[in-house]
Amino acid sequence: MKWEKLKPPEPDDPMCCCECNLDQHGCCCDCEDLDEACNRWLKAEPQKPDCVLPVFGASMDRLRARLLGGDRRVEISMVPALVLLPVLLRLAALHFLLGLVVLTILPGLVLWYYYATHRKKGRTLFFLSLALFSLAYMYFLFVTEILPHGAVSHLQLLTVTTGVVLTLISLVLTKRGPGFVQASLVDTHSTHTDTNHPSGKHSASPDGADRSVVPAPPGEQQKQALTEKGSKCPLCKMVRPPRAGHCRICGSCVQRLDHHCIWINSCVGQANHRSFLLTLLLFLLTSLYGISLVLHSVCPRQNLLTALLYCPGVYTQYSTALCFTCAWYSSIVTGGLLHLLVLQIVNISYNVTEREAQLARRKKHGRSRLWGLAVDTGVYSRGFWQNWAEFLTMGEATDKPSSSLTDLV
Repeated sequence: MKWEKLKPPEPDDPMCCCECNLDQHGCCCDCEDLDEACNRWLKAEPQKPDCVLPVFGASMDRLRARLLGGDRRVEISMVPALVLLPVLLRLAALHFLLGLVVLTILPGLVLWYYYATHRKKGRTLFFLSLALFSLAYMYFLFVTEILPHGAVSHLQLLTVTTGVVLTLISLVLTKRGPGFVQASLVDTHSTHTDTNHPSGKHSASPDGADRSVVPAPPGEQQKQALTEKGSKCPLCKMVRPPRAGHCRICGSCVQRLDHHCIWINSCVGQANHRSFLLTLLLFLLTSLYGISLVLHSVCPRQNLLTALLYCPGVYTQYSTALCFTCAWYSSIVTGGLLHLLVLQIVNISYNVTEREAQLARRKKHGRSRLWGLAVDTGVYSRGFWQNWAEFLTMGEATDKPSSSLTDLV
């Protein structure tokens, strides 16, 4: 029996990575599937349909890069943004028609990837890496292609650099967390609600006399129920405070959940909503200023408002064509984020989150405002100035949470 345990494996016996003691991170648990898939691939045989996804997942999990802090898993979703973006932009700079085709297909590919990943409710670094690499690549081309032309002063370069740095700093602050619901916050809110709103129809005055509580109208009762009570999350199995919502992508409940932003790969909630709005504002201002400098450099004889549509002679040199193409790409991205910023400003003005607006449209309640751009639920709005004052002064995630709808999105 001892010899059976100590004898080396036969050549035909599969050896697990745990047995050969070469893997410091443990067994990948798909050794036999990987062996069979490799054998089929070497023999040019078709793969089994039920083992393709597990083998692909195990292969991506084993794809790691050695860094100073240890081995880190390589996210395959970052590769398309890092490779395809410079290739497509340089291809689009070769000819006007190629630029038209590429700049038309590129947003379509991004939207297709968004809907493909949104259906699976999975997190991906594709959009965050695309946003960061786009910002870095545009700044790199600005320094290497536009600055040597001499049309940009050092003060203008300093302004663009400051805008890029402030945008990254604000993004880091936004990524610190949206404010996940903790058990201590739920207990604090429950105690506060029970103390200020005791059950029963009568209350005692300081002199001992009983005073009846006048019941509120049905509309006011529904409004109070929405603003004072929380609900139990069926996924987290925890009573969450009002205006909190469960994000199925992050897998947690977030205080005052607005939406899950794919561009930052995180939720936007009570703790990071202000910094998220600041990030959008800084990015848009920096992008618009950079686009104006690029167009003034490559199309000096044209008006800035018409330079994107008509810039004669821009394709005579590849350098100016590349800068013009990147200006168009930046304009498309800026237009999309400008729509997001306007939507955020309108929602804050009516004191409604994007999640609450979607729920109102789904349940067909609330009033449509600004030609359907916003939905006024009429539950939390206290006027334009008070709504903005509440948004700018609302506490962090550790403070007393606000109140709102609590259905799942």
